[in-house]
Amino acid sequence: MINAVGRDIPEEILEITGKEVFQGNFYKDGVEFAEAGPVTRPVMNNHHNKLVKDIHEALVKCNAHDGMTVSFHHHFREGDLIVCMVMEEIHKMGLKDITICASSLGKAHDALVPMIEDGTITNIESSGVRGKIGEAISTGKLKGLATMRSHGGRVRAITTGESKIDIAFIGAPTCDDYGNCRGIGGKADCGVLSYAVVDSNQAHYCVAITDCLVPFPNFPAHIPMTKIDYVCVVDEIGVPSKIATGAAKPTTDQRKLLMAQYCTDVVVNTPWFKDGFSYQTGVGGASIASTIYLAEIMRERNIKMGFGVGGLTKAMCQLLEDGMARVLLDTQDFDLDAVRSLKNPNHHRIAAGLYANPMNKGAVVNKLDYVVLASLEVDIHFNCNVVVGSDGMITGAQGGHPDTAQGAKCTIVICPLLQGRIPAICTDVTTVTTPGESIDVVVTDYGVAVNPARQDILEALKAADCVPLKTIEELRDIAYGIVGEPERVQFGERVVGIIEARDGTIMDVVREIKPFEFRESIN
Repeated sequence: MINAVGRDIPEEILEITGKEVFQGNFYKDGVEFAEAGPVTRPVMNNHHNKLVKDIHEALVKCNAHDGMTVSFHHHFREGDLIVCMVMEEIHKMGLKDITICASSLGKAHDALVPMIEDGTITNIESSGVRGKIGEAISTGKLKGLATMRSHGGRVRAITTGESKIDIAFIGAPTCDDYGNCRGIGGKADCGVLSYAVVDSNQAHYCVAITDCLVPFPNFPAHIPMTKIDYVCVVDEIGVPSKIATGAAKPTTDQRKLLMAQYCTDVVVNTPWFKDGFSYQTGVGGASIASTIYLAEIMRERNIKMGFGVGGLTKAMCQLLEDGMARVLLDTQDFDLDAVRSLKNPNHHRIAAGLYANPMNKGAVVNKLDYVVLASLEVDIHFNCNVVVGSDGMITGAQGGHPDTAQGAKCTIVICPLLQGRIPAICTDVTTVTTPGESIDVVVTDYGVAVNPARQDILEALKAADCVPLKTIEELRDIAYGIVGEPERVQFGERVVGIIEARDGTIMDVVREIKPFEFRESIN
């Protein structure tokens, strides 16, 4: 069945998942939905001791079984030790057919591949995957499906009961013996625990894992003891140098600096740039540089940001410290400066549901004026791909990309014309993760394209004469003129993953890539 972005979704996948095809951003506006009922939790007596001696005991007490779903958060990023630690114990216990429901998976979890191959792990639900897990899924080693959701989409799926979590494992930089978890105060500080909040609310069992047990009460708790069944103390939950490596730095690459300048010019010459505007940006070098450029103009014009939101870096936190931003709303800290900034009373932690769940009564993303995003590919329909590389390998994550793109008044995608020798502006993206109707402006090093649906933005930029305007087709043609039109990656028939839209419909599917030797033989 062909969906609203022109992707053919196999009937078999619709039957297996019970889902509909994507029918546009606002297809489910006004539709009533039911949250999952109250979570049935084990009865505890007042003298219950939550401390367990190890992960094995926690799994036994939580009735670990074949076919269960376990969940994890990714605030420790490439320094995470929790996922592999828990899954190794599950593997030793001989449990099979496990579904991992993680807010994201990365290179820190490469050790899970043998567990995928032997059937310990058969399904994965995540914002996306990087590293060897992505390769394993792309080459058909996962026996079930990889379901990739945005951060808001994950909260929706868990809250409505579509994803039922048996045991949530919450890595806590500090925790007391009764389960009060905080993202600070330990040796592996990650700042916030935003992605784990929905897990703690909906999982049948919740286990806090910490390497820094502190006296009760560990207040104010970021995840409270009322949600935690057991507490497990281990030697190490994360590698600090890989959790936050200091301040993320702006780029010195002249091409990226040019894109940063174009991006800033777009922001300051569109109607929403005025005192009290709201803003989110990513952690790429060009995005950080753009934030720094923007701050200079804000000072010149005496304009202050009402709020900044998202995963935060030094550049955004500096705006708060300098009085240029009134409030920061934090879902993830990308550097140590962001973690330290949480001491500021106007730097607030928010849960992922408050941030981006499309099926609540008001997500923060809907209040955004501007969001600046990156993309692996953008096509002439303004569709974006942030998950699957041009070689067909799963190599990225949706994160908050679809959430913020739909919510913001002005969505800007920064994307170099070429990624190496591969055109990033193309006729059709490899996989659609964010629909073109959500994208307003594409900034490249060769010019800026405005979505024809946004004539208001186009007219504002024409009047300002601030950036080199081109159509998206012109940018595509320049890219193809430099390196030629690339051959399409060769996919097999088997669907190994699905890309969910925010509302739970299917945006696209990811097919198994053909073995390299076979692909070579047919070229």
